[in-house]
Amino acid sequence: MKQKKMIFLISLTVILTITSYSLKLARLSYKGGGDWYNDPSIIPNITRFFNKNISNIFENDEAVITLTDPEIENYPVIIMTGHGNVNFSESEKNILRNYLKNGGFLIIDDDYGMDTHIRNILKNLFNNHPLVKLHNDHEIFTSFFKFEKTPKIHTHNSKPPELWGIFINQRLSLIYLFETNITDGWASPDVHKDSEEKREQALKFGSNIIFYALND
Repeated sequence: MKQKKMIFLISLTVILTITSYSLKLARLSYKGGGDWYNDPSIIPNITRFFNKNISNIFENDEAVITLTDPEIENYPVIIMTGHGNVNFSESEKNILRNYLKNGGFLIIDDDYGMDTHIRNILKNLFNNHPLVKLHNDHEIFTSFFKFEKTPKIHTHNSKPPELWGIFINQRLSLIYLFETNITDGWASPDVHKDSEEKREQALKFGSNIIFYALND
């Protein structure tokens, strides 16, 4: 596994250097009233952590895109978060289906309040590819840093953290984090005042997901 990681990182670094390609994480802007824009420090912080601890491949600033953005295919990993309602049109759902089928990866973090809305969308996104619960034997728990379970970062209640996914042709294409509030741990320390240990767990687990998404 370690050799596989090194080969991947060397290959990706060479490709980015030769092509002068700018790799960014993208934040999804969506309709419905949910605060897709919350915690503006999360993506700069997770990219800095990834760059420092895994491989220096990302620009620190985020890209903000919508599902109808013609540049969407240029972003291999998109992050979606928020506390409230989410609304995708049928056209946006079709674009998302094609993005995921063509190799894109979507990370969704329910920042407390999104769950009912996003599950309704994901339930009908693919007829033959349902949302399934992931357990700690999945590679994402050891893709770079080792985890025994999904971390719970910012506590609103006593519900256990859950990790869900959608597989397309046996490829994990979408991750949904529930009751983890992982992106809270990516935010600057003064925002949610989570402990340094919790923030490190969040950054490491987030890096595992991003590394897996790029490596899969």
